Amino acid sequence: MEKPKIMVIVGPTASGKTSLSIKLAKQHNGEVISADSRQVYRGLNLGTGKVTAEEMEGVPHHLLDIVDPKEIYTAADFVRDGRATITDILSRGKLPIIVGGTFFYTDALLGRIVTPEVPPNPTLRAELEKLSAEQLFSKLEAVDPVRADEIDRHNPRRLVRALEIADALGSVPQLPAEELYDAQILGIHIDQETLHKNIHNRLLARLDAGMIDEVKALHERGLSYERMEDLGLEYRYIARHLKGEVSYEDMVTTLETKIRQFAKRQMTWLKRDKSIEWISDPKVTNEEGP
Repeated sequence: MEKPKIMVIVGPTASGKTSLSIKLAKQHNGEVISADSRQVYRGLNLGTGKVTAEEMEGVPHHLLDIVDPKEIYTAADFVRDGRATITDILSRGKLPIIVGGTFFYTDALLGRIVTPEVPPNPTLRAELEKLSAEQLFSKLEAVDPVRADEIDRHNPRRLVRALEIADALGSVPQLPAEELYDAQILGIHIDQETLHKNIHNRLLARLDAGMIDEVKALHERGLSYERMEDLGLEYRYIARHLKGEVSYEDMVTTLETKIRQFAKRQMTWLKRDKSIEWISDPKVTNEEGP
Protein backbone atom coordinates (compact mmCIF):
# COMPACT_ATOMS: atom_id res chain seq x y z
CA MET A 1 0.00 0.00 0.00
CA GLU A 2 1.39 3.41 -0.99
CA LYS A 3 2.22 5.64 1.94
CA PRO A 4 0.73 9.15 2.11
CA LYS A 5 3.08 11.88 0.88
CA ILE A 6 4.00 14.65 3.28
CA MET A 7 6.75 17.25 3.57
CA VAL A 8 8.88 18.01 6.63
CA ILE A 9 11.06 21.10 7.15
CA VAL A 10 13.81 21.00 9.76
CA GLY A 11 16.74 23.14 10.79
CA PRO A 12 18.09 24.91 13.86
CA THR A 13 16.22 27.70 15.56
CA ALA A 14 16.40 31.03 13.67
CA SER A 15 17.27 29.35 10.37
CA GLY A 16 14.12 30.39 8.46
CA LYS A 17 11.87 27.31 8.75
CA THR A 18 8.65 29.31 9.10
CA SER A 19 9.11 31.46 6.01
CA LEU A 20 10.20 28.46 3.92
CA SER A 21 7.18 26.42 5.05
CA ILE A 22 4.79 29.18 3.98
CA LYS A 23 6.48 29.55 0.60
CA LEU A 24 6.30 25.80 -0.03
CA ALA A 25 2.70 25.60 1.16
CA LYS A 26 1.72 28.24 -1.40
CA GLN A 27 3.66 26.42 -4.14
CA HIS A 28 2.27 22.96 -3.42
CA ASN A 29 -1.28 23.57 -2.13
CA GLY A 30 -0.15 22.75 1.38
CA GLU A 31 -1.14 23.35 4.97
CA VAL A 32 1.33 23.69 7.83
CA ILE A 33 1.38 21.57 10.98
CA SER A 34 3.47 23.08 13.77
CA ALA A 35 5.77 20.57 15.48
CA ASP A 36 6.74 22.75 18.43
CA SER A 37 6.31 21.71 22.05
CA ARG A 38 5.62 25.29 23.17
CA GLN A 39 3.61 26.82 20.33
CA VAL A 40 0.70 24.55 21.23
CA TYR A 41 0.16 26.80 24.27
CA ARG A 42 -2.11 29.84 24.12
CA GLY A 43 -0.43 33.14 24.96
CA LEU A 44 3.14 31.94 24.37
CA ASN A 45 3.70 34.05 21.27
CA LEU A 46 6.83 36.22 21.18
CA GLY A 47 8.76 33.86 23.42
CA THR A 48 8.20 30.94 21.05
CA GLY A 49 8.43 32.85 17.77
CA LYS A 50 4.88 31.85 16.90
CA VAL A 51 3.88 32.76 13.36
CA THR A 52 1.42 35.66 13.18
CA ALA A 53 -1.77 35.72 11.14
CA GLU A 54 -0.16 38.25 8.80
CA GLU A 55 2.95 36.10 8.33
CA MET A 56 0.80 33.07 7.45
CA GLU A 57 -0.20 34.80 4.19
CA GLY A 58 -3.48 32.89 4.16
CA VAL A 59 -1.87 29.45 4.59
CA PRO A 60 -3.79 27.35 7.15
CA HIS A 61 -1.74 26.43 10.23
CA HIS A 62 -2.53 23.65 12.70
CA LEU A 63 -1.65 22.74 16.31
CA LEU A 64 -1.07 26.32 17.40
CA ASP A 65 -2.82 27.75 20.49
CA ILE A 66 -4.66 24.54 21.40
CA VAL A 67 -3.76 24.13 25.09
CA ASP A 68 -3.80 26.32 28.21
CA PRO A 69 -0.18 26.81 29.37
CA LYS A 70 -1.12 25.65 32.87
CA GLU A 71 -1.77 22.21 31.37
CA ILE A 72 0.85 19.72 30.20
CA TYR A 73 0.87 18.60 26.55
CA THR A 74 2.99 15.52 25.87
CA ALA A 75 4.68 13.99 22.85
CA ALA A 76 2.00 11.30 22.84
CA ASP A 77 -0.67 14.03 22.70
CA PHE A 78 1.14 15.60 19.76
CA VAL A 79 1.38 12.31 17.86
CA ARG A 80 -2.35 11.69 18.32
CA ASP A 81 -3.33 15.21 17.22
CA GLY A 82 -0.69 15.44 14.50
CA ARG A 83 -1.70 12.21 12.78
CA ALA A 84 -5.38 13.17 12.91
CA THR A 85 -4.48 16.53 11.34
CA ILE A 86 -2.41 14.87 8.59
CA THR A 87 -5.37 12.62 7.76
CA ASP A 88 -7.69 15.62 7.60
CA ILE A 89 -5.36 17.63 5.33
CA LEU A 90 -4.84 14.68 2.98
CA SER A 91 -8.58 14.05 2.82
CA ARG A 92 -9.01 17.54 1.36
CA GLY A 93 -6.38 16.94 -1.32
CA LYS A 94 -3.80 19.17 0.33
CA LEU A 95 -0.13 18.55 1.20
CA PRO A 96 0.70 18.34 4.94
CA ILE A 97 3.89 20.28 5.72
CA ILE A 98 5.38 19.57 9.16
CA VAL A 99 7.60 22.37 10.50
CA GLY A 100 9.03 23.12 13.91
CA GLY A 101 12.01 22.77 16.17
CA THR A 102 10.92 19.91 18.42
CA PHE A 103 12.47 17.10 16.41
CA PHE A 104 11.57 14.43 18.96
CA TYR A 105 7.93 15.29 18.21
CA THR A 106 8.55 15.14 14.46
CA ASP A 107 10.27 11.76 14.59
CA ALA A 108 7.52 10.39 16.81
CA LEU A 109 4.86 11.68 14.41
CA LEU A 110 6.56 9.99 11.45
CA GLY A 111 6.72 6.68 13.30
CA ARG A 112 10.51 6.73 13.68
CA ILE A 113 10.28 6.81 17.46
CA VAL A 114 7.66 5.11 19.58
CA THR A 115 6.02 7.39 22.13
CA PRO A 116 5.76 4.87 24.94
CA GLU A 117 2.71 4.65 27.12
CA VAL A 118 4.69 4.26 30.32
CA PRO A 119 2.57 4.90 33.42
CA PRO A 120 3.89 7.23 36.12
CA ASN A 121 6.14 5.66 38.75
CA PRO A 122 5.45 7.66 41.93
CA THR A 123 8.27 6.03 43.91
CA LEU A 124 10.89 6.77 41.26
CA ARG A 125 9.53 10.27 40.70
CA ALA A 126 9.77 11.11 44.40
CA GLU A 127 13.40 10.00 44.35
CA LEU A 128 14.29 11.85 41.15
CA GLU A 129 12.56 15.08 42.16
CA LYS A 130 15.10 15.49 44.95
CA LEU A 131 17.85 15.92 42.35
CA SER A 132 18.91 19.07 40.52
CA ALA A 133 18.37 19.47 36.77
CA GLU A 134 22.12 19.02 36.28
CA GLN A 135 22.09 15.73 38.19
CA LEU A 136 19.02 14.52 36.29
CA PHE A 137 20.62 15.35 32.96
CA SER A 138 23.79 13.45 33.87
CA LYS A 139 21.69 10.40 34.70
CA LEU A 140 19.81 10.65 31.40
CA GLU A 141 23.04 11.00 29.40
CA ALA A 142 24.23 7.76 30.94
CA VAL A 143 21.10 5.71 30.19
CA ASP A 144 19.70 7.33 27.01
CA PRO A 145 22.22 9.62 25.26
CA VAL A 146 20.02 9.99 22.16
CA ARG A 147 17.14 11.50 24.16
CA ALA A 148 19.63 13.56 26.17
CA ASP A 149 20.90 15.24 22.99
CA GLU A 150 17.49 16.72 22.20
CA ILE A 151 15.89 17.31 25.59
CA ASP A 152 15.81 20.64 27.42
CA ARG A 153 18.50 19.88 30.00
CA HIS A 154 17.20 22.60 32.35
CA ASN A 155 13.64 21.27 32.52
CA PRO A 156 13.34 18.96 35.57
CA ARG A 157 9.84 17.77 34.65
CA ARG A 158 10.90 16.52 31.22
CA LEU A 159 14.11 15.04 32.58
CA VAL A 160 12.21 13.13 35.26
CA ARG A 161 9.76 11.81 32.66
CA ALA A 162 12.57 10.74 30.31
CA LEU A 163 14.30 8.90 33.17
CA GLU A 164 10.99 7.29 34.12
CA ILE A 165 10.64 5.95 30.56
CA ALA A 166 14.27 4.86 30.47
CA ASP A 167 13.81 3.03 33.77
CA ALA A 168 10.84 1.13 32.34
CA LEU A 169 12.16 0.47 28.83
CA GLY A 170 15.92 1.00 28.89
CA SER A 171 15.60 4.01 26.56
CA VAL A 172 13.07 5.62 24.27
CA PRO A 173 12.48 2.92 21.62
CA GLN A 174 14.13 3.83 18.32
CA LEU A 175 13.33 3.07 14.69
CA PRO A 176 10.43 0.67 14.44
CA ALA A 177 10.25 -1.47 11.30
CA GLU A 178 8.21 0.88 9.13
CA GLU A 179 7.54 4.60 8.93
CA LEU A 180 3.98 5.77 8.35
CA TYR A 181 4.50 8.36 5.62
CA ASP A 182 6.42 8.97 2.42
CA ALA A 183 8.15 12.04 3.79
CA GLN A 184 10.33 14.44 1.87
CA ILE A 185 12.51 16.00 4.58
CA LEU A 186 14.14 19.33 3.76
CA GLY A 187 16.79 20.70 6.10
CA ILE A 188 17.93 24.31 6.12
CA HIS A 189 21.72 24.52 6.20
CA ILE A 190 22.99 27.76 7.62
CA ASP A 191 26.57 28.72 8.49
CA GLN A 192 27.33 29.31 12.15
CA GLU A 193 28.18 32.99 11.82
CA THR A 194 24.86 33.76 10.10
CA LEU A 195 22.94 31.61 12.56
CA HIS A 196 24.46 33.40 15.57
CA LYS A 197 23.69 36.76 13.98
CA ASN A 198 20.08 35.66 13.39
CA ILE A 199 19.75 34.49 17.00
CA HIS A 200 21.13 37.80 18.30
CA ASN A 201 18.92 39.98 16.09
CA ARG A 202 15.79 37.92 16.68
CA LEU A 203 16.21 37.97 20.45
CA LEU A 204 16.59 41.76 20.51
CA ALA A 205 13.64 42.17 18.14
CA ARG A 206 11.39 40.05 20.36
CA LEU A 207 12.43 41.98 23.45
CA ASP A 208 11.71 45.25 21.62
CA ALA A 209 8.32 43.86 20.56
CA GLY A 210 7.32 43.28 24.18
CA MET A 211 8.41 39.78 25.17
CA ILE A 212 8.86 40.81 28.82
CA ASP A 213 5.36 42.32 28.86
CA GLU A 214 4.06 39.03 27.44
CA VAL A 215 5.57 37.14 30.37
CA LYS A 216 4.21 39.68 32.86
CA ALA A 217 0.72 39.31 31.36
CA LEU A 218 0.89 35.51 31.52
CA HIS A 219 1.85 35.71 35.19
CA GLU A 220 -0.95 38.17 35.93
CA ARG A 221 -3.39 35.70 34.35
CA GLY A 222 -2.26 33.03 36.79
CA LEU A 223 0.66 31.29 35.10
CA SER A 224 3.18 30.65 37.85
CA TYR A 225 6.86 31.47 37.55
CA GLU A 226 7.49 27.84 38.53
CA ARG A 227 5.54 26.65 35.48
CA MET A 228 7.49 29.08 33.29
CA GLU A 229 10.67 27.19 34.21
CA ASP A 230 9.22 24.31 32.13
CA LEU A 231 8.21 26.46 29.14
CA GLY A 232 11.57 27.05 27.54
CA LEU A 233 14.50 29.41 27.75
CA GLU A 234 12.78 32.74 27.13
CA TYR A 235 10.08 32.23 29.76
CA ARG A 236 12.54 30.71 32.24
CA TYR A 237 15.03 33.57 32.18
CA ILE A 238 12.53 36.40 31.85
CA ALA A 239 10.68 34.97 34.86
CA ARG A 240 13.93 34.95 36.81
CA HIS A 241 14.54 38.57 35.78
CA LEU A 242 11.04 39.59 36.87
CA LYS A 243 11.61 37.90 40.23
CA GLY A 244 14.75 40.02 40.64
CA GLU A 245 17.16 37.09 40.43
CA VAL A 246 19.07 38.37 37.38
CA SER A 247 19.59 41.80 35.85
CA TYR A 248 18.24 42.67 32.41
CA GLU A 249 21.75 42.66 30.92
CA ASP A 250 22.62 39.27 32.42
CA MET A 251 19.27 37.85 31.29
CA VAL A 252 19.89 38.90 27.67
CA THR A 253 23.47 37.63 27.64
CA THR A 254 22.52 34.29 29.19
CA LEU A 255 19.55 33.85 26.91
CA GLU A 256 21.61 34.40 23.78
CA THR A 257 24.22 31.89 24.96
CA LYS A 258 21.60 29.30 25.87
CA ILE A 259 19.78 29.70 22.54
CA ARG A 260 23.07 29.16 20.68
CA GLN A 261 23.66 26.00 22.72
CA PHE A 262 20.14 24.83 21.94
CA ALA A 263 20.73 25.34 18.21
CA LYS A 264 23.91 23.26 18.47
CA ARG A 265 22.00 20.41 20.14
CA GLN A 266 19.36 20.61 17.42
CA MET A 267 22.02 20.14 14.75
CA THR A 268 23.51 17.19 16.63
CA TRP A 269 20.08 15.53 16.49
CA LEU A 270 19.54 16.32 12.79
CA LYS A 271 22.99 15.18 11.63
CA ARG A 272 22.02 11.59 12.47
CA ASP A 273 19.28 11.64 9.86
CA LYS A 274 20.72 10.68 6.48
CA SER A 275 17.35 11.11 4.74
CA ILE A 276 17.41 14.92 5.07
CA GLU A 277 17.87 16.89 1.83
CA TRP A 278 19.93 19.87 2.95
CA ILE A 279 19.24 23.24 1.33
CA SER A 280 21.93 25.90 1.61
CA ASP A 281 19.58 28.65 0.44
CA PRO A 282 15.91 28.38 1.49
CA LYS A 283 14.98 30.14 -1.78
CA VAL A 284 16.19 27.07 -3.68
CA THR A 285 13.50 24.41 -3.36
CA ASN A 286 12.24 21.37 -5.17
CA GLU A 287 9.53 22.87 -7.33
CA GLU A 288 8.05 19.44 -8.05
CA GLY A 289 7.29 18.77 -4.40
CA PRO A 290 7.46 15.37 -2.71
